[in-house]
Amino acid sequence: MNSQQKEILLIAQEECAEVTQAISKIFRFGIDSEYLERTNRQRLEDEVGDLLCMIDLMREFELINEERTQLAKSKKLVKLKQWSSIHDSKPSTKE
Repeated sequence: MNSQQKEILLIAQEECAEVTQAISKIFRFGIDSEYLERTNRQRLEDEVGDLLCMIDLMREFELINEERTQLAKSKKLVKLKQWSSIHDSKPSTKE
């Protein structure tokens, strides 16, 4: 692993923590709660965008394989349909 790959993984790790923190704020204060002129939803969207950027860089720098990650994503969707209630009804926009 070269220094660029290490940096990508480090930043990706930090972004994962920031997504986790944004989700925690949603659970504590609500998704549309505002702080410093931004909602928790906007903060989550920003952090997820940052993480998606790092995921793209992991693919570009061959830290992960796109085909394998897409396969894992598909498998996870199957598991969620089987073991969770996420897909039981139409998505709601309310909390």
